[in-house]
Amino acid sequence: MSLASLISPHLPVLTVLLPAFTAMLLVLIGDSRERLVLARRIALASVALGLLLALKLALDAHGGELRVYRVGDWPAPFGIVLVVDRLSALMLVLTQAVALPVLLYASGGWDSHGRHFHALIQFQLMGLCGAFVTGDLFNLFVFFEVLLIASYVLLVHGQGKERFRVGVQYVAINLAASALFLIGVSLIYAVTGTLNMADLAQRVPRVTGDEALVLQAAALILLVVFGVKAAMLPLYLWLPATYAAASAPVAALFALMTKVGVYSIVRVHGVIFGADGGASALVAEPWLLPLALGTSALAVFGALAAQTLPRLVAYLTIASVGTILASLGLFSTAAWSAALYYMAHSTLVIAALFLLVELVASQRGDADSRLEAGAPVAQPVLLGLMLLLAAASAAGLPPLPGFIGKLMVLQASSGHEAQVWIWIVVLSVGFLTLVGLARAGSLLFWSTRPELAGTGTAAGASSKLVLATIALLVGGVAMTVLADPLKRYTDAAAAQLTDHRAYALGVLGGEGIDTTLPYVFPRPAAGVPAGQGTEGGP
Repeated sequence: MSLASLISPHLPVLTVLLPAFTAMLLVLIGDSRERLVLARRIALASVALGLLLALKLALDAHGGELRVYRVGDWPAPFGIVLVVDRLSALMLVLTQAVALPVLLYASGGWDSHGRHFHALIQFQLMGLCGAFVTGDLFNLFVFFEVLLIASYVLLVHGQGKERFRVGVQYVAINLAASALFLIGVSLIYAVTGTLNMADLAQRVPRVTGDEALVLQAAALILLVVFGVKAAMLPLYLWLPATYAAASAPVAALFALMTKVGVYSIVRVHGVIFGADGGASALVAEPWLLPLALGTSALAVFGALAAQTLPRLVAYLTIASVGTILASLGLFSTAAWSAALYYMAHSTLVIAALFLLVELVASQRGDADSRLEAGAPVAQPVLLGLMLLLAAASAAGLPPLPGFIGKLMVLQASSGHEAQVWIWIVVLSVGFLTLVGLARAGSLLFWSTRPELAGTGTAAGASSKLVLATIALLVGGVAMTVLADPLKRYTDAAAAQLTDHRAYALGVLGGEGIDTTLPYVFPRPAAGVPAGQGTEGGP
């Protein structure tokens, strides 16, 4: 028996164990200057291997395979279960694809500004990957806490008065959200007797009467929790100052943090409390779409009013989340596919922008990241072209993936009662994003003060920092080249989310399936018959 065949069944749990064991090894090695080079190599090798594992899982998932890993061989729903479907695999690939260039960037010197940087990054990756593969709500809470604890320390890494100030607020808000998470999960368990997602999808439709009201309250509590994580209106006020204060590589990695909240909304409110949720069906629908549109609209005005580059990018992070959630709020397979494609693109672009911000700021002398006239940058052509590419993609100019993703969102909204509002907000946000980034670019590269030349980093950024940033931008461009296969993948991922019976068969087995339930699927994409499942479905 080959090594590959021995490892293959354990790939889901390896996505969590690899960063966990890497983190522990890095702590044992220490982070003295003599051992920092070794720590960098181990961390980069671990993330590169994690990316290969994620790609393998994505290839298997694209073929229709649902990987289920029962920890300790305990049967679901009684034991801990990890599940990798198309959506989980996509999120794993996205996580590692962002983490690898971010770590390469941090290895240019940021990791020496504080202790145990690489170990903390690995613990955060453990929490992120665990959240994306877990098959039950309680372990989703556990992995939330793992990634949050790591993020608390990463936020203040390198110290500084401003980081400690916003760090206190960040910790307080997330502790309150965690308490609400426990309350919501407890209410769901009290009513249904289970927290396994596949089992919940079967039991929630059977709950009626007063117990259904309790379930609806729990679902809305969880919407608040996930809204905090995703930075949805009115719960996003913590994000601009937090992300702006973090170091460049940490802020870039934090671009993934909001996507955990988005992912959780898909799993809980799109599937468990989706169209087949009985008395609790679509409990979030009246709230999700208007709040999402409001999130995008207010965030882009925040970006226009921003006085520093990091704060501008932080607001653009929120605006992109609003677009994703607006697409999810349509509750159709076509809209979900659009949301997944746009989410992958926006994460890569936002991460690249946070790194690019630091490259530009370091060359502007005393002006730093403030949007005011400052010293000319040492690499105006290179950095200007990079900002132009990122701005065009973030704004949604053709033929870049931002345009493709927004076009998918607009097409998915066809026939919806809020179609006009969706078109107005999505197109206006794209235009105002371009205006905000054009304003920033003109101040950075044209409205300069030549007398201050040389006060910044005259030698320019190192090749390691530039290559890491370019890698993220190239990843976005690659999404245009591979738009057709990626769209087929996101279409299949969205359809698979609606195939509850196949998911339950994979997780619970034939004996755990309740064959008496009718299984009403969410609104299908245009041209797809209602109730059509994916491979292995009914």
